[in-house]
Amino acid sequence: MSASLIAATFTQGNLALGYQYNWWQILTSAFMRNALIGGTLVALAAGLIGYFVIVRNTAFAAHALAHIGLPGATGAALLGLPVGFGLLAFCVGGALVIGALGSRAHDREVATGTVLALATGFGLFFNSLATKNSSTLTNVLFGNLLAITHQQLLTFTALLLLLAATVVFVFRPLLFASVNAQVAEAKGVPVRALSVLFMVLLGVAVTMAVLAVGTLLLFALVVTPAATAIMVTARPVLAMMISTGISVVSVWAGLAVSAIFNMPPSFVIVTIACGIWLAVWTVDRVRNSTIH
Repeated sequence: MSASLIAATFTQGNLALGYQYNWWQILTSAFMRNALIGGTLVALAAGLIGYFVIVRNTAFAAHALAHIGLPGATGAALLGLPVGFGLLAFCVGGALVIGALGSRAHDREVATGTVLALATGFGLFFNSLATKNSSTLTNVLFGNLLAITHQQLLTFTALLLLLAATVVFVFRPLLFASVNAQVAEAKGVPVRALSVLFMVLLGVAVTMAVLAVGTLLLFALVVTPAATAIMVTARPVLAMMISTGISVVSVWAGLAVSAIFNMPPSFVIVTIACGIWLAVWTVDRVRNSTIH
């Protein structure tokens, strides 16, 4: 069976849900290799940024940026441009506005809600013009990791390198501003500039995550692993490493299980990430109840 036929059969769900005897052939196919590499790059990006999302209480912003990117994706499809380009443009654009208007938590929530409402309006408008965009909308909402192309892998690699280099460069001041913004501002740390920069980095990570698991399942890679890691340790660098590890394991195991049992990869990835969180949360609750 050719790689293209395997991909078509697997992604379109022509096989009944259940054990697939040709799972090794699926796992070693070209499209699955792209999915594995692309998913790993996305997991690394999510692990880098997820810790700061939790510490800075910007989980709502992360979720909102994914929805803000939706009209960008549909608009790009209408213009015949790459969906990822429109998604990135709207995510980063929305992140710039939210970061500039909301350096403080309350202002950020208001700015996020306002930009989200405006983007939703554009999304409805673009959707009303679309006649052949149902697949685009489905892929953005639920992700399509199995459709990752070689060009997208190159884009993901460039975005990850940019994200990693920036996080390393501003790690100390960003951490200071995230933990205690008022004290950091009094010490001369450029809190507002860091807020804008962080939101842009978040927009980049969200774009990558949406292309992997979709808008509706974004939390599974960006927020859930980081929330799990923070329950394990309070040390920032170690928490980021654990968060990244959980994301990578979720992607790898999710792709393997989806190939063996013909299940949607995004669903399996989300289930594994949330299952790890639930296990750690349960252990943490039991341990705290025992101590007290």
